[in-house]
Amino acid sequence: MEYTIKKIAELSGISTRTLRYYDEIDLLKPARINSSGYRIYGTNEIDKLQQILFYRSLDMKLEDIQKLLTTPSYDPQHALQNHYKQLLEKRQQIDHLILTVEKTLRYQKGEITMTDKEKFSGFKQTKLQENEQTYGEEIRKKYGEETVESSNQKWLNLSETEFNGMETAEKEMFEALKIVMTTKDYQSQEAKTVFQKHKEWLSYTSPAYSAELHKGLGQMYVGDERFASYYNERAGESAAQTLNQIIQNFAK
Repeated sequence: MEYTIKKIAELSGISTRTLRYYDEIDLLKPARINSSGYRIYGTNEIDKLQQILFYRSLDMKLEDIQKLLTTPSYDPQHALQNHYKQLLEKRQQIDHLILTVEKTLRYQKGEITMTDKEKFSGFKQTKLQENEQTYGEEIRKKYGEETVESSNQKWLNLSETEFNGMETAEKEMFEALKIVMTTKDYQSQEAKTVFQKHKEWLSYTSPAYSAELHKGLGQMYVGDERFASYYNERAGESAAQTLNQIIQNFAK
């Protein structure tokens, strides 16, 4: 079956303007242009548009979607299975937040009691799921399933006081890190503060501290763009590199 750009816009729920833009950037080309100059889309284009909208629902950038769809090894069925898994994880995040909101409403009405741990459960579950999607595979390869699961469980069991302490330690670490990035003094008191605060931050989720684990994390910060961007976006372009150098200097 074939569709004009107007019909496919009505079918998919996106605008004709968006479809024209997809055509311009070679993300989704029409099957052909008819004698009247109208864009005509067929089954292949319908299927591809569905894949594009799947990935857009996960907030993937258009350029990344384009790279993925044009990869020679791209397998639509495998991609759909991965997308299904991601949607289930996303639904689980939302379910945890909904449950927390429902409990909080009942708590505020005086119908139930609610521990401090329960008040933050939904937020921690959401953060944990986000970290799993972004870093889970790499972390498991490096440290093993048991270590990661123990770390995740410790994170979920954090009290409100511990959770706040973890955030404070990270904030103070970033403040000292920015100073070291300016002075380039990796043996200064500020550098020592960076190390101690990062070690303190790590202690909230790490089952057991070791210098080897700490150094390994530092190396991951500079070896993986996703880790590097977390620090660089918050403190500056060389943040991940500076943090790693400090960790390597002081972890014993």
